[in-house]
Amino acid sequence: MSDHSERAREPLQRAERAVRILDVAADLLARHGYRRVTMDDVAAQAGIGKGTVYLHWKTREQLFGAVFARELLRATDDLQQAIEQDPRTCLLHNFARAYYLAIVDRPLLRGLLLGDPHLLGKLTDSPDAARNDRHTAMAHDYLALLAEHGLLRDDLSMGEIAYAYQATFEGFLRAEGPTSTGGPEQHAELLARTVRRAFENEETPDLPLHALATATATLLGDLIDADRAASHLP
Repeated sequence: MSDHSERAREPLQRAERAVRILDVAADLLARHGYRRVTMDDVAAQAGIGKGTVYLHWKTREQLFGAVFARELLRATDDLQQAIEQDPRTCLLHNFARAYYLAIVDRPLLRGLLLGDPHLLGKLTDSPDAARNDRHTAMAHDYLALLAEHGLLRDDLSMGEIAYAYQATFEGFLRAEGPTSTGGPEQHAELLARTVRRAFENEETPDLPLHALATATATLLGDLIDADRAASHLP
Protein backbone atom coordinates (compact mmCIF):
# COMPACT_ATOMS: atom_id res chain seq x y z
CA MET A 1 0.00 0.00 0.00
CA SER A 2 1.35 3.44 -0.92
CA ASP A 3 2.18 6.10 1.66
CA HIS A 4 -0.67 8.20 0.24
CA SER A 5 -3.19 5.40 0.72
CA GLU A 6 -1.91 4.76 4.22
CA ARG A 7 -2.29 8.42 5.16
CA ALA A 8 -5.77 8.50 3.65
CA ARG A 9 -6.84 5.61 5.89
CA GLU A 10 -5.51 7.17 9.08
CA PRO A 11 -8.62 9.29 9.88
CA LEU A 12 -10.87 6.26 9.30
CA GLN A 13 -8.71 4.05 11.49
CA ARG A 14 -8.68 6.71 14.20
CA ALA A 15 -12.48 7.00 14.08
CA GLU A 16 -12.91 3.21 14.19
CA ARG A 17 -10.56 3.01 17.17
CA ALA A 18 -12.46 5.77 18.97
CA VAL A 19 -15.75 3.93 18.45
CA ARG A 20 -14.18 0.75 19.82
CA ILE A 21 -12.96 2.60 22.91
CA LEU A 22 -16.41 4.12 23.48
CA ASP A 23 -18.09 0.73 23.07
CA VAL A 24 -15.75 -0.87 25.60
CA ALA A 25 -16.08 2.02 28.07
CA ALA A 26 -19.88 1.91 27.80
CA ASP A 27 -19.93 -1.83 28.51
CA LEU A 28 -17.62 -1.49 31.51
CA LEU A 29 -19.57 1.45 32.93
CA ALA A 30 -22.87 -0.41 32.61
CA ARG A 31 -21.43 -3.44 34.44
CA HIS A 32 -19.27 -1.79 37.10
CA GLY A 33 -20.08 1.94 37.41
CA TYR A 34 -17.80 4.95 37.20
CA ARG A 35 -15.67 4.44 40.31
CA ARG A 36 -14.62 0.90 39.45
CA VAL A 37 -13.56 1.48 35.83
CA THR A 38 -10.11 2.86 35.00
CA MET A 39 -8.41 3.86 31.78
CA ASP A 40 -6.27 0.75 32.19
CA ASP A 41 -9.43 -1.36 32.21
CA VAL A 42 -10.70 0.29 29.04
CA ALA A 43 -7.37 -0.11 27.25
CA ALA A 44 -7.04 -3.77 28.24
CA GLN A 45 -10.59 -4.60 27.18
CA ALA A 46 -10.11 -2.76 23.88
CA GLY A 47 -6.81 -4.52 23.25
CA ILE A 48 -4.78 -1.32 22.95
CA GLY A 49 -2.25 0.59 25.04
CA LYS A 50 -3.44 3.10 27.63
CA GLY A 51 -1.46 5.80 25.80
CA THR A 52 -3.62 5.19 22.73
CA VAL A 53 -6.75 5.86 24.75
CA TYR A 54 -5.23 9.14 25.90
CA LEU A 55 -4.70 10.14 22.26
CA HIS A 56 -8.49 10.38 22.00
CA TRP A 57 -9.51 11.51 25.51
CA LYS A 58 -7.13 13.22 27.91
CA THR A 59 -8.97 12.23 31.08
CA ARG A 60 -11.28 9.52 32.33
CA GLU A 61 -13.97 12.17 32.84
CA GLN A 62 -13.75 13.22 29.18
CA LEU A 63 -14.02 9.62 27.98
CA PHE A 64 -16.95 8.72 30.17
CA GLY A 65 -18.62 12.03 29.38
CA ALA A 66 -18.36 11.12 25.69
CA VAL A 67 -19.98 7.75 26.41
CA PHE A 68 -23.01 9.40 27.99
CA ALA A 69 -23.15 12.07 25.27
CA ARG A 70 -23.30 9.34 22.62
CA GLU A 71 -26.14 7.57 24.43
CA LEU A 72 -28.14 10.81 24.54
CA LEU A 73 -27.47 11.50 20.86
CA ARG A 74 -28.67 8.05 19.88
CA ALA A 75 -31.92 8.38 21.84
CA THR A 76 -32.60 11.84 20.43
CA ASP A 77 -31.95 10.52 16.93
CA ASP A 78 -34.40 7.65 17.56
CA LEU A 79 -37.02 10.20 18.58
CA GLN A 80 -36.45 12.32 15.49
CA GLN A 81 -36.75 9.25 13.26
CA ALA A 82 -39.98 8.22 15.00
CA ILE A 83 -41.50 11.62 14.21
CA GLU A 84 -40.35 11.47 10.59
CA GLN A 85 -41.90 8.02 10.20
CA ASP A 86 -45.20 8.92 11.90
CA PRO A 87 -46.21 12.61 12.20
CA ARG A 88 -48.57 11.77 15.07
CA THR A 89 -45.48 11.23 17.25
CA CYS A 90 -45.20 15.02 17.53
CA LEU A 91 -48.24 15.05 19.86
CA LEU A 92 -47.06 15.28 23.46
CA HIS A 93 -48.38 11.91 24.64
CA ASN A 94 -46.90 10.09 21.64
CA PHE A 95 -43.67 12.07 22.01
CA ALA A 96 -43.44 10.93 25.64
CA ARG A 97 -44.07 7.31 24.66
CA ALA A 98 -41.42 7.33 21.91
CA TYR A 99 -38.79 9.07 24.04
CA TYR A 100 -39.46 6.76 26.99
CA LEU A 101 -38.87 3.70 24.82
CA ALA A 102 -35.72 5.30 23.39
CA ILE A 103 -34.36 5.70 26.93
CA VAL A 104 -35.55 2.70 28.91
CA ASP A 105 -33.40 0.14 27.11
CA ARG A 106 -30.32 2.32 27.52
CA PRO A 107 -29.33 1.93 31.19
CA LEU A 108 -26.47 4.42 30.90
CA LEU A 109 -28.76 7.10 29.54
CA ARG A 110 -31.42 6.35 32.13
CA GLY A 111 -28.75 6.72 34.80
CA LEU A 112 -27.59 10.01 33.29
CA LEU A 113 -31.08 11.51 33.21
CA LEU A 114 -31.82 10.36 36.77
CA GLY A 115 -28.43 11.45 38.13
CA ASP A 116 -27.36 7.97 39.26
CA PRO A 117 -24.15 8.53 41.29
CA HIS A 118 -23.04 4.89 40.85
CA LEU A 119 -22.89 5.35 37.09
CA LEU A 120 -21.85 9.01 36.95
CA GLY A 121 -19.28 9.26 39.74
CA LYS A 122 -17.52 12.64 39.53
CA LEU A 123 -19.68 13.60 36.56
CA THR A 124 -22.56 14.03 39.02
CA ASP A 125 -20.74 17.07 40.42
CA SER A 126 -19.90 18.55 37.02
CA PRO A 127 -22.92 18.25 34.73
CA ASP A 128 -22.70 19.54 31.17
CA ALA A 129 -24.46 22.88 31.77
CA ALA A 130 -24.33 23.94 28.13
CA ARG A 131 -25.92 20.70 26.98
CA ASN A 132 -28.59 20.93 29.68
CA ASP A 133 -29.38 24.48 28.54
CA ARG A 134 -29.73 23.31 24.92
CA HIS A 135 -32.14 20.54 25.88
CA THR A 136 -34.17 22.84 28.13
CA ALA A 137 -34.46 25.40 25.33
CA MET A 138 -35.54 22.71 22.84
CA ALA A 139 -38.21 21.43 25.26
CA HIS A 140 -39.51 24.98 25.75
CA ASP A 141 -39.68 25.58 22.00
CA TYR A 142 -41.46 22.26 21.46
CA LEU A 143 -44.10 23.00 24.11
CA ALA A 144 -44.55 26.47 22.61
CA LEU A 145 -45.26 24.84 19.23
CA LEU A 146 -47.89 22.62 20.77
CA ALA A 147 -49.50 25.56 22.58
CA GLU A 148 -49.62 27.62 19.36
CA HIS A 149 -51.57 24.80 17.71
CA GLY A 150 -54.02 24.56 20.61
CA LEU A 151 -52.77 21.12 21.65
CA LEU A 152 -52.11 21.86 25.34
CA ARG A 153 -54.60 22.64 28.08
CA ASP A 154 -54.90 26.36 28.67
CA ASP A 155 -55.59 26.37 32.42
CA LEU A 156 -51.91 25.74 33.20
CA SER A 157 -48.99 27.99 32.35
CA MET A 158 -46.17 26.79 30.12
CA GLY A 159 -43.89 26.67 33.15
CA GLU A 160 -46.37 24.55 35.10
CA ILE A 161 -46.80 22.12 32.22
CA ALA A 162 -43.05 21.87 31.66
CA TYR A 163 -42.38 21.15 35.33
CA ALA A 164 -45.22 18.66 35.80
CA TYR A 165 -44.46 16.86 32.53
CA GLN A 166 -40.77 16.47 33.45
CA ALA A 167 -41.68 15.21 36.92
CA THR A 168 -44.13 12.71 35.44
CA PHE A 169 -41.65 11.47 32.84
CA GLU A 170 -38.83 11.05 35.35
CA GLY A 171 -41.18 9.35 37.79
CA PHE A 172 -41.97 6.68 35.23
CA LEU A 173 -38.27 6.22 34.51
CA ARG A 174 -37.48 5.80 38.20
CA ALA A 175 -40.25 3.25 38.63
CA GLU A 176 -39.06 1.11 35.71
CA GLY A 177 -37.22 -1.98 36.89
CA PRO A 178 -37.22 -5.75 37.21
CA THR A 179 -39.70 -5.69 40.10
CA SER A 180 -42.25 -3.41 38.39
CA THR A 181 -45.35 -5.03 36.95
CA GLY A 182 -45.70 -5.14 33.19
CA GLY A 183 -42.92 -4.19 30.82
CA PRO A 184 -41.51 -1.11 29.06
CA GLU A 185 -44.11 -1.18 26.29
CA GLN A 186 -46.97 -1.26 28.78
CA HIS A 187 -45.38 1.44 30.91
CA ALA A 188 -44.81 3.62 27.85
CA GLU A 189 -48.48 3.27 26.93
CA LEU A 190 -49.53 4.13 30.49
CA LEU A 191 -47.24 7.16 30.40
CA ALA A 192 -48.82 8.28 27.13
CA ARG A 193 -52.34 8.02 28.59
CA THR A 194 -51.27 9.88 31.72
CA VAL A 195 -49.65 12.70 29.73
CA ARG A 196 -52.64 13.01 27.42
CA ARG A 197 -55.12 13.33 30.27
CA ALA A 198 -52.96 15.65 32.35
CA PHE A 199 -51.55 18.10 29.82
CA GLU A 200 -53.45 18.00 26.52
CA ASN A 201 -56.84 19.39 25.58
CA GLU A 202 -59.69 16.96 26.13
CA GLU A 203 -60.65 17.47 22.50
CA THR A 204 -57.63 17.50 20.22
CA PRO A 205 -58.13 20.01 17.39
CA ASP A 206 -58.64 18.39 14.01
CA LEU A 207 -55.64 19.73 12.16
CA PRO A 208 -52.99 18.41 9.75
CA LEU A 209 -49.90 17.39 11.67
CA HIS A 210 -47.35 17.40 8.86
CA ALA A 211 -46.17 20.99 9.45
CA LEU A 212 -46.01 20.52 13.22
CA ALA A 213 -44.15 17.23 12.84
CA THR A 214 -41.67 18.84 10.45
CA ALA A 215 -41.09 21.73 12.85
CA THR A 216 -40.59 19.31 15.78
CA ALA A 217 -38.19 17.13 13.79
CA THR A 218 -36.25 20.27 12.85
CA LEU A 219 -35.92 21.26 16.51
CA LEU A 220 -34.57 17.81 17.29
CA GLY A 221 -32.23 17.89 14.30
CA ASP A 222 -30.77 21.21 15.39
CA LEU A 223 -30.31 19.83 18.90
CA ILE A 224 -28.57 16.72 17.57
CA ASP A 225 -26.22 18.82 15.44
CA ALA A 226 -25.35 21.08 18.38
CA ASP A 227 -24.79 18.14 20.75
CA ARG A 228 -22.64 16.30 18.23
CA ALA A 229 -20.51 19.37 17.52
CA ALA A 230 -19.99 20.00 21.23
CA SER A 231 -19.11 16.38 22.07
CA HIS A 232 -16.58 15.85 19.22
CA LEU A 233 -17.79 12.29 18.82
CA PRO A 234 -16.48 10.17 15.93
